[in-house]
Amino acid sequence: MQNSRNDMNDRYSYSASGSSKTNRVQGNVNRSTSANQGAVQRPQSASNPTSPSRPTHTSSGQSPQHINTPRANTQPANTRGAISPQSTSQRSANNSRTAVKRTSSQGVSRSQAVGSVRSRSVSAGTTKKKSALDFWKRTFAVDRTLLEQRAIVREQGSYDYVFLILVLVLLAFGTVMVYSASYAYSKFKYNDSYYIIFRQFIFIVVGFIGMGFAMWFRPEWYKKFAVPIYIICFLLLCVVPIPGIGRAHGGARRWISLGFTEIQPSEFMKLGIVLMLAWYFDRYYERVTDYKHFGRSTFFGVFTPLAIIGVTCMLIVIEKHLSCTIIMFLIGVTLMFVGGSNVKLLAALAGMGGVGLLLFALLTDYTKRRFDIWMHPEHDPRGDGYQTLQGLYAIGSGGFFGVGIGESRQKHMYVSQPQNDFIFTIVCEELGFVGAIAVVLLFIMFAWRGFIIALKAPDTFSSLVVIGIVSKVVLQALLNIAVVTNSIPNTGISLPFFSYGGSSLCILMVEMGIILSISRFSKQKK
Repeated sequence: MQNSRNDMNDRYSYSASGSSKTNRVQGNVNRSTSANQGAVQRPQSASNPTSPSRPTHTSSGQSPQHINTPRANTQPANTRGAISPQSTSQRSANNSRTAVKRTSSQGVSRSQAVGSVRSRSVSAGTTKKKSALDFWKRTFAVDRTLLEQRAIVREQGSYDYVFLILVLVLLAFGTVMVYSASYAYSKFKYNDSYYIIFRQFIFIVVGFIGMGFAMWFRPEWYKKFAVPIYIICFLLLCVVPIPGIGRAHGGARRWISLGFTEIQPSEFMKLGIVLMLAWYFDRYYERVTDYKHFGRSTFFGVFTPLAIIGVTCMLIVIEKHLSCTIIMFLIGVTLMFVGGSNVKLLAALAGMGGVGLLLFALLTDYTKRRFDIWMHPEHDPRGDGYQTLQGLYAIGSGGFFGVGIGESRQKHMYVSQPQNDFIFTIVCEELGFVGAIAVVLLFIMFAWRGFIIALKAPDTFSSLVVIGIVSKVVLQALLNIAVVTNSIPNTGISLPFFSYGGSSLCILMVEMGIILSISRFSKQKK
């Protein structure tokens, strides 16, 4: 580049002198500009500092100007006064550069305008998202320090062995009665007297494995996975009505086939809704019990829990499982009552719900028929009233001490499926009034010990879980005894620890393991 610059300097010196080869003039470099361009001063070239006079060239490609020399004196004599081609090219270059600058400035202004509009729209969207997030945070966010303050520091101790013994006694008693009540039906149905009891033993083994795992986990794990467990149970209930997935028995689609066995998702949901509501009331306890703000306590203490319970019950109603719907609703209402919901409002809603159910029962032919059979089963002794009447015959045949274990006559194909919902009638027939009272007392002791564990639980979640599980077992036993004694209409409710079944027994054993896990932390740290 230095050589090319020297060549340009030599050519310029030749054109300025005409006949002389060089004309050196010392000074600073001045570049004359047009009307739309100001003077720009360039420093001397640092590559040849010894040269006292060095012309320069501009970046726009115009001819270099002599240092400190007017433009008129630098032109040849024959071209003075005329428009030089260098000045024309210079002006055109300046004009083009100015046009480019204007165009680029207009483009920049337009892009800035579009960018500002986009930024405003993005900022508006972000503001809306932030406002929505702030609303949900204000509504449902909870300070974790409140949860930590409510928790009582407990020492890990041993299991509640009284409760464990009660569970084992109930399970052993129920297993004996399942065999006694089922061998005649099993011989008739499967040509094997041990078919049902053998399967029951398999379910017991699986249940003990599940109970062992449940006893090993700490209560914090159940609190952590309460919502995922509920969601899984909810999804299982959603797929039951789908043909090809759900299995129907007796006109009701309630089961999902796994190939080697079938599961009943409604039994899993009994545990799922207990964990979900316990987690909910533990998390929002301050807002549920904020009775000074009626709207706040009503929303968090009544409407939100009822929404959870209602959606769950609707899925079970689709399965035509009325008894499980009743149990699920009663479990939810019990947890709402214990969790701190407004009792007056809860009682008012319960009253309105009862009136609605009564009107529904009186206005539909099916429910009117069920009520008529409940009040007068003898009107249809070989039809809808047959099972109720045969159960009452079995209870009346037992007397005070019963006919003896294994000596029941009603189990020989009179009481339909005596190993399931009507197993309590066989207990009354074989063990009499004494056996019936023993079963009732065992469930009362179960409830008493369970509520003691709940009172000593380390936090609100654990306490509500124990209360929910114990209430479910006790309510189910109470309703089963009421059904078989014809105290309420027949709804097909199983008796816990006694009735034959796979899903119900396995889930029941897991629930017992959860209670025993919580019982380890009953001792308060001093």
